[in-house]
Amino acid sequence: MIRAAIVGLGWWGQNLVNSVRGSEAIRFTIAQTRAQATAAAFCAEAGLRWVGSLEEALHDKQIDAVVFATPHTQHTGQVIRAATVGKHVFVEKPFSLSLAEAARARQAADAAGVVLAIGFNRRFHPSMRLLKQAVSSGRLGTLVTISAEQTALAGISMAQESWRASPEETPAGAMTAIGVHLVDGMIDLFGPIRQVYAEVARRAAPLADDTTDVLLRFANGASGHIFCSTAATPHYRMAVYGTKGFAEVLGHPMTLFRFVPAAGGGAHGAGDPEVTETQGFNMLNAELEAFAASIVAKRPFPTPLDQIIHGVAVFEAVAASAAGGAPVSVG
Repeated sequence: MIRAAIVGLGWWGQNLVNSVRGSEAIRFTIAQTRAQATAAAFCAEAGLRWVGSLEEALHDKQIDAVVFATPHTQHTGQVIRAATVGKHVFVEKPFSLSLAEAARARQAADAAGVVLAIGFNRRFHPSMRLLKQAVSSGRLGTLVTISAEQTALAGISMAQESWRASPEETPAGAMTAIGVHLVDGMIDLFGPIRQVYAEVARRAAPLADDTTDVLLRFANGASGHIFCSTAATPHYRMAVYGTKGFAEVLGHPMTLFRFVPAAGGGAHGAGDPEVTETQGFNMLNAELEAFAASIVAKRPFPTPLDQIIHGVAVFEAVAASAAGGAPVSVG
């Protein structure tokens, strides 16, 4: 059993704790957040011991790992501090807002020999794995394009005092909250991205830019498009088009996977769809138990860090393109 500390106990930190209640692989025993009063009721109900500082959590000999659900700009320093004292680290996405900072954090984890995991939970969903299998097996033929959409309404109801309303924490509109998930999924499916062209707008959220569109060009020559918004009715879709078929993951909980083959002998037709539904899958539980398994087995987390670092480079390029109004090559 891996014993973990949760740092940051807002709504998402609480979701992480709740996802592994009853797990035989990992258990949260300590919590550290800015104000004890706001976390006291949850800590009491979840059986967590609140500590007053990150240092106290890091130097607790009963703790194997630290999970950070904290503001993005704090991640690099927190990862380095945890790795330096030999704690395994799980950090919520985005890993970093800067390629240079991401490299520093990774270097610290590598030097300490600890597991470093980033919370791109959607990789673990069976529907996404079916989509990846359709891509890697060749069932789709030559890959032509990939299109992804993810939306939510969090930007409309965001409180002014929320750190997520800060421009420093949320450059490029909806990218930090949502878009980085889509970038990560596209890298997993199509490989490296070589160029992006992004536009950002504020359509309905009162405090921050809420909508981002990105055109992408992959190293394999295929194109892509991302639409993400924190001010639109919640939805999710990841779709891949190829010469032999079309496949998609659909719905906010990613319940539906659909594969449609090209019709034989017809330039304009399509075959009967193959549909797989996966109800009630807990992605947060899956990623945290995978983190625990990596620690026990002394092996890297399943999501490759090279892909995570490339995703940070793509994020930097998206932010630069949105600010400059022109395509940007990914460094």
